[in-house]
Amino acid sequence: MKSITFSVGLVFVCGVGLFAGPATHISNPFLLERSFEFTYHVQVSHLPVGAHEVRIWIPVASSNRHQRVRIVKISGSTPSRITREPVYGDRMLYAEVHDPRSPDAEFTITYHVTRWQYSKGSYRQLLRYNGDPEPLLAPLRLYLGPNRMIPIGGQMQAIADQVTRGEQGPVRIAHAAYTYLFDTMRYDKSGTGWGRGDAVWACNAKHGNCTDFHSAFIGILRNRKVPARFVIGFPLPPNASRGVIPGYHCWAEFYVPHAGWVPVDISEAWLDKKLYRYYFGTVDANRVRFSAGRDITLVPRQAGPPINFFVYPYIEVDGKAFNSVQDRFTFKNLNGRGRQAELRPAGRSD
Repeated sequence: MKSITFSVGLVFVCGVGLFAGPATHISNPFLLERSFEFTYHVQVSHLPVGAHEVRIWIPVASSNRHQRVRIVKISGSTPSRITREPVYGDRMLYAEVHDPRSPDAEFTITYHVTRWQYSKGSYRQLLRYNGDPEPLLAPLRLYLGPNRMIPIGGQMQAIADQVTRGEQGPVRIAHAAYTYLFDTMRYDKSGTGWGRGDAVWACNAKHGNCTDFHSAFIGILRNRKVPARFVIGFPLPPNASRGVIPGYHCWAEFYVPHAGWVPVDISEAWLDKKLYRYYFGTVDANRVRFSAGRDITLVPRQAGPPINFFVYPYIEVDGKAFNSVQDRFTFKNLNGRGRQAELRPAGRSD
């Protein structure tokens, strides 16, 4: 599993008044807005001789308030259609090949994307919403329940109680979880077990990639009855105008009444410690969101179990998962460096 996250060398907090003191001009600030072409290429190879049915699902990015997505072109070796699963709203390109004559299948989706910085303010600003929770709407209850690798109760409950002891309200609980994972975990993909998003494993092993950091965060919050969700897409390096993206990046969001969904990116903060405060409440424009949720049932429904998370293609041949798939993700900026902000250097003082 590929899960490379770009470490940001010079990254700074958005201009929303998060820090006191005089402004310092930065030669390479974060972008408030970035427009780029993104190409998602899939090559299915070595289909077995005698295969009868090949089914292909490829995640498709969607527009929301934080990004505008336009599909420029879809090309493929077989007809396809876009579907949407009803639980998380994730879109996908679906194709079927019956009695394939070729051992290969190929698809390319080209997008034009504009992504905006997504910020709900700093921890101290968010505290004004840290009151008693309101009754949850039915869709929000989905983000309080368990996933296969994010359990409710048992050891996960014990970890959550310990980490957030004495904290009340969603913002204080989330900040305690964020700080605990920032302080106790490390971004480290050595050994085995990392990258699956197993919340209990991550808390015990105290290392992993972005999937592990944010699954642990979601597990702690849900066990304290704070809705939290998993979001995944691809990172763009902040100082390159074009290139190949080696793999995905994920982050998390938690729900605060009257404020809405609040983003956090603990693994990126860990990779550049100056961003500890920035990434609690804000995520940068150097990314594109593809899907949300865990344990995803595709449309049409796959024969296998729910997908742990959905950012790479999923293929079945005669009802069984098929892994001979190569993917390639590339980008190029559409309007130079994008819209920039004059920002202030970050530091940890919460």
